[in-house]
Amino acid sequence: MTKKLLAEMLGTFILVFFGCGAAVLMGEQIGMLGISLAFGLSIVAAAYSLGAISGAHLNPAVSLGFLMAGRMPMAEFGGYVVAQVAGATLGALVVFLVASGKADYALATDGLGQNGYGTGYQGEYSLGAALIFELVATFIFVCVVLAATASHVSAASTALAGLAIGLTLAGIHLVGINVTGVSVNPARSIGPAVFVGGKALADLWVFIAAPLAGGAAAGLAHASGFFRPGGLQPAPATGAPVL
Repeated sequence: MTKKLLAEMLGTFILVFFGCGAAVLMGEQIGMLGISLAFGLSIVAAAYSLGAISGAHLNPAVSLGFLMAGRMPMAEFGGYVVAQVAGATLGALVVFLVASGKADYALATDGLGQNGYGTGYQGEYSLGAALIFELVATFIFVCVVLAATASHVSAASTALAGLAIGLTLAGIHLVGINVTGVSVNPARSIGPAVFVGGKALADLWVFIAAPLAGGAAAGLAHASGFFRPGGLQPAPATGAPVL
């Protein structure tokens, strides 16, 4: 179990370091497309390097989806979430330390790739828009993760699961960076918000509640058997998934 938790912490660190690091350190040079690819590629990197150890959830919403689908024991869920939040916080800290090496960097104005909504943030979308986007996007993302790693999927398809999941996350970012900066992951939002404070912390509840609701809904949909070729039959319970 310790090895699994360390893998989750390292994997979530990679996600935040790649994704938020791209936004903070290279955002002007690579734009939203580059940032989207950075988040997607981070999942690919973590999935193929750490997936065999922990399943590379890297996201409390994904872990909740596996729990609701009967594919993760409750005893592991809490540990995974703590490890993911710790990894995201460490990732945000490293990005901050690197960014601070630039003379004109200011945490209050340049941030750490934190999520948000409303006046003064990206496209200034409303709270309702932010909630809808995060819930729907997380539902889609977790559905893809659960389906791509399901027991009925062929070995050849499973081998490509990490790539499919990473490209899905990149696609979600292409749709939603201007709305919320894209969370779909409470840990990814908590890490930067801890250091930025202010509005980032005030908005944080959105990026905890909506992704968890979307992840839980995806898990229930998977548990119903909707994504199984045989139709609406309960999916068999299994251990922690392996990408």
